[in-house]
Amino acid sequence: MSLTEQAKSIAGAFVAARREKRALASYPGEAPSDLDAAYAIQNLALELDGREVAGWKVGRINGPDDARLGANRLSGPIFADSVVDAPSGEVPAMPVFAEGFAAAEAEFLLHVAAGWNGEVPGDDAGTLAVLDAVHIGIEIASSPYPGINADGPPVTVSDFGNNAGLVIGPVLEGWQSADFNTITVRLDIDGETAGEATTATMLDGPLGAVRFLLANLSARGIDCSAGTWVSTGAVTGVHPVSPGQAVAAAFAQHGTVCCTIAAAVPA
Repeated sequence: MSLTEQAKSIAGAFVAARREKRALASYPGEAPSDLDAAYAIQNLALELDGREVAGWKVGRINGPDDARLGANRLSGPIFADSVVDAPSGEVPAMPVFAEGFAAAEAEFLLHVAAGWNGEVPGDDAGTLAVLDAVHIGIEIASSPYPGINADGPPVTVSDFGNNAGLVIGPVLEGWQSADFNTITVRLDIDGETAGEATTATMLDGPLGAVRFLLANLSARGIDCSAGTWVSTGAVTGVHPVSPGQAVAAAFAQHGTVCCTIAAAVPA
């Protein structure tokens, strides 16, 4: 089987498992060992899936993988039908693959405005200039394959970056001049604190995540000139969750966004 045929087979297996809401006990083929091969699978899966993409998640690649792979972040699509608005106290139920991998992450959600000209900003001021909104939110990370993160970043990338949904919470008031590093973020699961941190631990922060994503999409020939959400990375960590649990992400004085976790079931 050629590399292209292998990539198509892997992409098809993940898309089918996601559509059918079922787990994959093992990786469906020979796992990619580098990011080029991983994004090739992701690109094929995007074509096969066919749903509208409303945004992109950005995740961190830790050492020593960052040096080996030549990148310290990764990306994956967020499909429009998995995005839920929860601006004022709503508590949506977010589906996950119960027998696969599932986690919740507190994140700042930055929106690139429509009309982005394709030039990647070089600094924070330039990045703010291409945005039209910042919200607080929760990324739902979930994959049919339980080893999606344990097997390394290329495997994570190959299945849509391990994304399964996004909860968009309230707007971050004063975002145009906000210092993200001063906003303490806490994520609770069933009322117990799972993690607390600020973006000071996150490379060059949410704005740097936007710059990474725009460069990544440009290099892949993906057009986001119509605007896109960017889920900029887990502030407090990647916290495993199970169906039935309640998740709350508190962003200091800027509010709280909540959801519950549900098992994905076939339509």
